[in-house]
Order: sequence, then structure tokens, then C-alpha cells
Amino acid sequence: QVQLVESGGGLAQAGDSLRLSCTVSGTVESVDNMGWYRQAPGKAREFVAIIDRPGHTNYADSVKGRFTISRDDAKNTVLLQMNSLKHEDTAVYYCNADVILGDPYYDGRARQYWGQGTQVTVSS
Repeated sequence: QVQLVESGGGLAQAGDSLRLSCTVSGTVESVDNMGWYRQAPGKAREFVAIIDRPGHTNYADSVKGRFTISRDDAKNTVLLQMNSLKHEDTAVYYCNADVILGDPYYDGRARQYWGQGTQVTVSS
């Protein structure tokens, strides 16, 4: 019914920038909160950033001032601009969205969906 497809990961050097993109497709009426999480090897998945429908944002302390989350509702897309990358930003990054399904599945409830993940590797 719903797919989240991420792109933009890859290999970078410390200090470089990368931009991640995630597009929500399928039977979608609307998308509420959209966010990014990451999971480094041997660690639990952790929150990175979130943006709500009006555009309010929140960031993990570890990325504040370096990462910027934004959204394009016309394309059901969320972006994560990552600047001043550090080695400790190395992780698989996952997109997350609260989706209200469209007809014939519409019931007004938001359901949470995840992308498949995209690898970001930052060499020091």
C-alpha cells in the first residue's frame, strides 16, 4: 500500500556534505510527521530529526547545527541535508513517516512506515 524509498547515501570524508531523500508513494491521502533515524553497527537505532506537517522540526543533540530536515509535500518527500559530517555519523539511515492511507483504505488513522535504509559512511 505504501512504500518509502530512500536515496542519497554513500561514502564521504569528514567535513563533507551529503543529502538524503525519501519519497513516500502508494495509496496515500496525506503524510503527517516525517523523520530520519540511524543505526550504527552494534548500536540501537536512534532518532536523528523529525518534521511535522506545519514544518516544525526537532533534532538530536548530536546533529543539531549540522543537519537540516525539510519536506516537499507536493512530492511526499523528506530531505536530510547533512553538513560537516563526522566519522561518528556513519550508520544506516532510515526514513520514517506517519501516513494516512487514501481510498479505498482511508480511515483517517495515521500509520507508521519505514524505508529500507541507506548507508552513510564517513571516513575520518
